[in-house]
Amino acid sequence: MKVWKVSELNKIARDILESEFYDIYVEGEVSNFKIHTSGHIYFSLKDENAQINAVMYRYKAMYLSYIPKNGDKVIVRGTVSIFTKRGDYQIITHEIKPVGIGELKLKFEELKKKLEKEGLFDPSRKRNLPQLPKNVAVITSPTGAAIRDIINVLKNRFENINLLIYPVKVQGDDAKYEIAEAFNNLNEKFKDIDVIILARGGGSMEDLWPFNEEIVARAIFSSKIPVISAVGHEIDWTIADYVADLRAPTPSAAAMVLVESKKNLKRFIYELGKRLINAERRIFFEKKLSLKNLIKRKILRTPHKIYEDILEEIDYLTEKLIDLSKRVIKEGEKNFLILSEKLKILSPFSVLERGYSIAFKLPEKKILTSSKEVKKEDRILLKLKKGEINCEVV
Repeated sequence: MKVWKVSELNKIARDILESEFYDIYVEGEVSNFKIHTSGHIYFSLKDENAQINAVMYRYKAMYLSYIPKNGDKVIVRGTVSIFTKRGDYQIITHEIKPVGIGELKLKFEELKKKLEKEGLFDPSRKRNLPQLPKNVAVITSPTGAAIRDIINVLKNRFENINLLIYPVKVQGDDAKYEIAEAFNNLNEKFKDIDVIILARGGGSMEDLWPFNEEIVARAIFSSKIPVISAVGHEIDWTIADYVADLRAPTPSAAAMVLVESKKNLKRFIYELGKRLINAERRIFFEKKLSLKNLIKRKILRTPHKIYEDILEEIDYLTEKLIDLSKRVIKEGEKNFLILSEKLKILSPFSVLERGYSIAFKLPEKKILTSSKEVKKEDRILLKLKKGEINCEVV
């Protein structure tokens, strides 16, 4: 009789489970969810009849794009195993994906991040709507409540607008292709369209899913015509809302945003006309008053007197300039004579007039001021009042 050790039994059971249930998918509801300080994730999967423990190790958990919570329906991919030390039966998990609405939300967030990164939601690329469009196209179901709401609002607010209804499916697998094709056709064949409204009434996330498809988002982005997204109710946000030039919470709101009430426009034009007339009257009276004040001014009443006053002023200034010039010249002549006399007195030739002479050492003709500056046989020139004498020192 063979007697097994507990550890041996657990190891054999682990090997059997891992080989038979390797890389399988299991669906269930998450409970007892916990992220350990080590980074590992521990939780249980259960259905109405049973449950199984599960673990996802840190090196896998760190790459999760979706973190489940208790109560979420999920599908996990992993391998069934046994933790041999305790004999715990568990799934070693590699992937966790939500089921149903959770899966759609995950796809929504993934596409939203992708398109946002590419710049499809950039506010700087969004265009302003025309203030009063003449031609409006609506991409929607021709039998839905959305188109009826839009028609009623436009009829009550401004019945002169031309409305083109482009019928498409707004639900189901084919809807995304029809919507994308509608944008392409409107841009290529209807050049006079001012604005496009993409509209649908409320519904579940699955019902509105065509408006979360990438093909629809890129069709809106490529549209040369401004786009209003009016899908679902105020709480419903779709990818189309983020890409469109303007998001309206409902189809009715889209129509109200698009055009001002004709009654309000008439009132605005009337008020603008009154303001214009009042402004013209005010300007007229201001100019009339300015003209009266100008007429009273001297320059307009007796312009020749201004000219005569200027001529008289010129004559007066001319006489003053002549008198000033004469005084300056006379004063200059007087100063010149005084300076000439002073220069004459300081001149060395004035000394010669009084009987003195000036001695120059030859040949450089340097003026001598001391007998020590010459020696025997040096030549000297004596300059007198009249004439010169060449001398030799003995």
